[in-house]
Amino acid sequence: MSQVSAPRWPKLVFNLVGFEAGWLLCVLGGSWVALATGLVLIGGHLRFIARPGEWRLLAGFAGLGMLLDGSLTLLGGFDFSGHTQLFGLLPLWLWMLWPLFATLLAHSLTWLWRLPWLAAVAGAVSGPLSYYGGGVLAGVSLAPWLLPAQALIWGLLCYLLARNAQRLGLVSER
Repeated sequence: MSQVSAPRWPKLVFNLVGFEAGWLLCVLGGSWVALATGLVLIGGHLRFIARPGEWRLLAGFAGLGMLLDGSLTLLGGFDFSGHTQLFGLLPLWLWMLWPLFATLLAHSLTWLWRLPWLAAVAGAVSGPLSYYGGGVLAGVSLAPWLLPAQALIWGLLCYLLARNAQRLGLVSER
């Protein structure tokens, strides 16, 4: 008798809703709320949803976020007046969004990686919209050039994720 595996959709819904709730809590709640939210959501993700070794992907995105958003901060893309900055670069709440986003890559977004052109368009549109919305809600000023730069960054990032999805373990072989 073969075992019937539990449907994946409850985990996918939890993954997507968890990210959206986490995004909102991080942006509206500030750094201490972001720390608690990140610990709970990322811990829950690693315990109940993540594939073996997926923590590396989350850690990699945490580093990538510090590098990219930190560089954009140094170039004057963000004005975080009134926000305490992690390592003098960006607030903890913004940095926490990177590993939270990474929780989606091998789960809720697996369908997207099979279509690199769509991944690039989705990244180029949704990335800047996320920064714009977050800036408005958190009271962060964005330089005029930042959103077009984010469109290029997120379009390229999502395209590269799609092109390397198999190697990164974001999709399983069919």
